[in-house]
Amino acid sequence: MSAHSTYDICVEPIELYKLLKIANMVGGGGEAKTMISEGNIKVNNEVTVQKRKKIRHGDIIELNGKAIKIAYNPAQKSAEFINTVVSATKNAKKKKRANSKAPVTSSETVTKPSTERPKRKSTSES
Repeated sequence: MSAHSTYDICVEPIELYKLLKIANMVGGGGEAKTMISEGNIKVNNEVTVQKRKKIRHGDIIELNGKAIKIAYNPAQKSAEFINTVVSATKNAKKKKRANSKAPVTSSETVTKPSTERPKRKSTSES
């Protein structure tokens, strides 16, 4: 293992898959989740398969021989991190609004379909 570099985060705790994406250790969130579920990520020298594992100041993350040590610095906010947080917040709000809206009903009277079964016509002749 090589000597680890330090990576500053401005929010603590941060989920592991988000950190991997923001630190450019993986190409995207989907790749980060795959790498974690396959057991390719170590947190503090232990393999983890928790995608949303909370990462805090002092934790050491390892992937493919590259290691980073996490430092908490609230003044260090990268544009990519801010965009990630903002877009995640917007998506959560949209989902919440969509789930909380009551179904729209028309002011016109609507005839409900009958729940009775139609009577069968007799097919036998006497």
